[in-house]
Amino acid sequence: EEGAGRRGERAEEGPAERGPGAAFHMFVLMEDLLDKLKLLSYEEEVLRRHNMRPLSRHYFALPTNPGEQFFMFCTLAAWLISKAGHRFEQPQESDDPNAVISNVLSELRSL
Repeated sequence: EEGAGRRGERAEEGPAERGPGAAFHMFVLMEDLLDKLKLLSYEEEVLRRHNMRPLSRHYFALPTNPGEQFFMFCTLAAWLISKAGHRFEQPQESDDPNAVISNVLSELRSL
């Protein structure tokens, strides 16, 4: 009985144990990411080249359109890898997501 009670408490304590602001941490991270992308001129180098809309302050923090968000993530990853000096092809929306992620991870490991 005592062990079961502890397991139940741990499962319920998860986010609350980290503090009341933990639920908003992802929003802060997204705002920081957007600021860093702007410093790297992503608006001129990525958005204009691919005819995309600017990211909102909470674009990746809320799951609104997973397909679009995944493609934007892959586009940004490819651009950042290229910015780091490695040749990396821009993924297409029709590409297999598993293959794209595998290529991104492989390239990041080589960095």
